[in-house]
Amino acid sequence: MSLSKSTLSRISLLAAGALLPFSEVLAGFDQLNMPVGVTPISREAHDLHMISLWICVAIGVVVFGVMFYSIVNHRKSTGKAAAQFHHSTTAEIVWTIIPFLILVVMAIPATKALILMENTSEPEMTIKVTGYQWKWKYEYLEEDITIYSDLALASREAIYGEAPKPEHYLLDVNNPLVIPVDKKIRFLITADDVIHAWWVPEFGMKKDAIPGFINEMWAKVEEPGTYRGQCAELCGKDHGFMPIVVVAKTDDEYQAWVAEHKSEMVAEAVEADREWTSEELLAKGETVYKTYCAACHLPGGEGVPDAFPAIKGSPVATGPSEDHLALVFNGKQGTAMQG
Repeated sequence: MSLSKSTLSRISLLAAGALLPFSEVLAGFDQLNMPVGVTPISREAHDLHMISLWICVAIGVVVFGVMFYSIVNHRKSTGKAAAQFHHSTTAEIVWTIIPFLILVVMAIPATKALILMENTSEPEMTIKVTGYQWKWKYEYLEEDITIYSDLALASREAIYGEAPKPEHYLLDVNNPLVIPVDKKIRFLITADDVIHAWWVPEFGMKKDAIPGFINEMWAKVEEPGTYRGQCAELCGKDHGFMPIVVVAKTDDEYQAWVAEHKSEMVAEAVEADREWTSEELLAKGETVYKTYCAACHLPGGEGVPDAFPAIKGSPVATGPSEDHLALVFNGKQGTAMQG
């Protein structure tokens, strides 16, 4: 968790005994607390957190209050003598029943929250999420739309020193996941190669993406906006470079996005059949290479020894173009090379 400089300065002033307005004190410590989030699950988790926190605070006040009172008022210097006893049935009953009741009080809302989190029934739409090294694939099952979400090119260029760091460095993508607000969305989460984890903090949940398995989670985003997350499972060399960006839109805006995206799919199909100039192909190839290939083979094609083979000067790059195209389109089974 990272704190802003303003938050750190507030906390340091407070620790030094400086007097700040109460509103500023609350604003500083609010960044230390669990965020509320934008889904029913995240709010439920926040409420449970606050209930548990205040119960712990109350227990701490009582325990330390009794302890400090005893230390001050029953110290030896005032002539107090220690009581001599070895057993108290009443004390044992009390210190057993009270914690039991506290746990029951905490377990009831926690159980309700767990049931709510796992209830993916009656969704209004379903999206399949597939993790790859190192990108995400989103399939809108009702809309017949598939998009791949990679680290934004601006961040990719900044990694290799070709450009300055953008505002959302390593937290932006070329194709965000677009969803409507106020709709229960079921996410089917899996992976194609190794274990990943799909995690957006404001949604209040994360799920592992495991090859050969499908995990479920759901979210109902109640506020339009852009929400950022990351893969939360160490998945290889570029684990830190596969962010998640979810854009929540109103229903009208979402329907407009669906129509626009389908139009773009038709336009891309038409574009694929036309004759491209050499300049257009070179520009397109550079963009594709930086987006998909440079993560493993590096910008100059030199590769990573004992991990990812070099493209520069390799038999694949200098040999028959048919072999090169076949490898690019189909990938190589059993390796990280995807089609």
